[in-house]
Amino acid sequence: MSGCVFLVGAGPGDPGLLTLKAAALIETADVIAIDALVSDEIAALIPEGARVVSVGKRASAHTLPQNEINALLVDEARSGKRVVRLKGGDPFVFGRGGEEAQELAAAGVSFQIVPGISSSVAGPAYAGIPVTHRSCATSLTVVTAHECDGSSGIKWPALAKLDGTIVFLMGFANLGLITTNLISHGMSPDKPIAVVSHATRPEQKTVSATLETIEIAVAAAGLEPPALIVVGEVVALRDTLNWFEH
Repeated sequence: MSGCVFLVGAGPGDPGLLTLKAAALIETADVIAIDALVSDEIAALIPEGARVVSVGKRASAHTLPQNEINALLVDEARSGKRVVRLKGGDPFVFGRGGEEAQELAAAGVSFQIVPGISSSVAGPAYAGIPVTHRSCATSLTVVTAHECDGSSGIKWPALAKLDGTIVFLMGFANLGLITTNLISHGMSPDKPIAVVSHATRPEQKTVSATLETIEIAVAAAGLEPPALIVVGEVVALRDTLNWFEH
């Protein structure tokens, strides 16, 4: 007897943004491997009879190494369980969903992918920042900024030349490195930038400034992670489109 693994996106935090399919799977799961970024309101939907395993990752604090998470999913499915791997945002947007799906495929375990709303678009939207706009941003680039040194593979010269919107995920601790790299590779120090903390949650707080001044502004506002960073002319539209924080 073999079960199935569902790699499910829980969205950016606001429980109202959870998809109907994701909610149905949570309610019928035997085992749920849950990330740290899944909101308490969504976690409250988990039925009492389900086994819940916390596999969250925050900076350098990992509850389980990735190889052990992979093994957990395979073992539980092989024992006939209906397994939900519940991730913040979307499983295929820097959520290691692709890696986990590869492991499941290699093990011969059935799986399904259930997309979730990514914070890369939901976070800016809740901050009043459209990631695209016909007058100033015809492209969107999403970058993982968990590491910003030379080993990360980020092509800073190319990023600095982009005219569209850049969204950095998991980069709050590296905000200074991000702004320094963009400016040193040719982006204007006056380019608008915003940092959105706890995106789509009631405690959401956003600070906007320029590349040159954002670090000081963020420190003064006392922003905390998790946070995302938006760079581009669309940030200026927040002055008139900031609906959620009002």
